[in-house]
Amino acid sequence: MGELQDRLERLAQHRAAQIPAFSMPPMDELAVRRGVARRGRLVVAIAACLVVALVIGGLLLISQKSDGPTVETPAGTLPSTADGGCTGKAYVVNEVDRTVSVITTATGVVSAPIPVGNGPYGVALTPDGRYAYVTDFVGGDGDTVSVITTATGAVSVPITVGKGPVEVAITPDGEHAYVAISGEGTVSVITTATGAVSAPIPVQQSREAIGAVGGVAITPDGKHAYVLGGVDGTVSVINTATGVVSARITVGKVPIRAAFTPDGKHAYVTNSLDGTVSMITTATGAVSAPIPVGVDPWGVAITPDGKHAYVSNRVDGTVSVITTATGAVSDRITVGKGPNQMAITPDGKHVYVTNYVDGTVSVITTATGAVSAPITVGQGASGVAICPARSAR
Repeated sequence: MGELQDRLERLAQHRAAQIPAFSMPPMDELAVRRGVARRGRLVVAIAACLVVALVIGGLLLISQKSDGPTVETPAGTLPSTADGGCTGKAYVVNEVDRTVSVITTATGVVSAPIPVGNGPYGVALTPDGRYAYVTDFVGGDGDTVSVITTATGAVSVPITVGKGPVEVAITPDGEHAYVAISGEGTVSVITTATGAVSAPIPVQQSREAIGAVGGVAITPDGKHAYVLGGVDGTVSVINTATGVVSARITVGKVPIRAAFTPDGKHAYVTNSLDGTVSMITTATGAVSAPIPVGVDPWGVAITPDGKHAYVSNRVDGTVSVITTATGAVSDRITVGKGPNQMAITPDGKHVYVTNYVDGTVSVITTATGAVSAPITVGQGASGVAICPARSAR
């Protein structure tokens, strides 16, 4: 037993010599190691949270992009909507004051005037309601178009077009603005996305006729622009796809404005010197017998159902109502002094008439012919457009 015990002790000593001794670290070192371990686990946890946050943020960003671009709204303004925030607003150009007044149609309240170019005259709204294009006529000496952002009232740097821009009309797709240039007998076309202006399209047939181009109107399908020729007594029809004048239609003396029925089949043209209205069948270019209205007919607007055409008579201070089915004048309504342009609300219930001499707007209730108390806007009230725009106007 003594020999066996000695051998076991020697074997144990031999193994102990082969295996390095394992020693526990001091307590302070152990605490440090544990702290490092805990910090390591904390760092890993924070990193994981950051990864999750980034993933969620990315998903939210993708979701926002899929819903459309984010628009920053300036302080004190309403968020921009699909109609630019202008639904139920009437934009009235005040030529003498060089401003645009905005009427809330539900209340008749008028906003603070928006200063624009010198001698503004015509106005048209883009179909989405985001922009109002205003011609800076200045009695025939202006040469620019101002663009108002309807959500904010901000006015762009003026776009140079040609001398004497009198009226403007927007295509139904909102991509182009056609501007009648009175002083040059031409039409300029603005690409609304860029503000680029086309080479002018000549519409007057003679130099003697230049200086009296009247309005411009776009057919509801956007395929043609009708330009009123003023003293030459014609309407030039521009093919909007090519920019070429495809026809010239003779109407009455000094045609000034035109409006289309919603189906695009007929155009009603005011002949200011004749005191008449001509109706053009757009498919053929045929012209009806003139319809007598009042003295110096100027503006014209057609109800959304196409049943009536309203015509302002500047000298008479009246508005004639034509029943389109018969071509007869069914009513004559007294408004303010020097009634100029007109626009009809999208529901067809009211006609807004600018009175140039009074600096007011009269509102006609179409169902009864009743006229509201005049709404004061600015001196030289001329062009008017109501949001949302109607392509048949």
